[in-house]
Amino acid sequence: MLKFLSKVKIEFNALDPRIASCMEFLAQCNARKAKESNPACQLQVKRRTDDHPPQITVTFVNGVEEAFDATSTPAQTIRTMILEKGQMLETEQMFREAGEKWPVIIPEEELHQSFPGTKVWALFSSGLVSNCCSLCFVGRGILSNNCLSKYIH
Repeated sequence: MLKFLSKVKIEFNALDPRIASCMEFLAQCNARKAKESNPACQLQVKRRTDDHPPQITVTFVNGVEEAFDATSTPAQTIRTMILEKGQMLETEQMFREAGEKWPVIIPEEELHQSFPGTKVWALFSSGLVSNCCSLCFVGRGILSNNCLSKYIH
């Protein structure tokens, strides 16, 4: 999680009963695996004495800052949002390094084109029986445990 961040700021009043998310997120940030993923990430804890609600503010490696209301957002939800945004940043970087434009814009007409399926004709012992997927064990007509054809057909 920290590998996508350059800075984490956690603010809370220790007497506030709504600090559970801040404490959990702080524990996740202090975990060995998280610290090893980005030792340069700054972790700041601001203990407040006023009535300001608990807040977690993260700065992504691209400089974008995002603040979370820790009174209503669980630590796991914040972590998931960071990972999703981080994966988007990795994808963007990959496209830019390859010399591609970002964001990728798909023309409207391409969005409505049919997608050529991956179905193949399956031959069972009794001959040409059904249109099945390529994951099936075609030779004996036995579907593998991974076969999704029951959802496709």
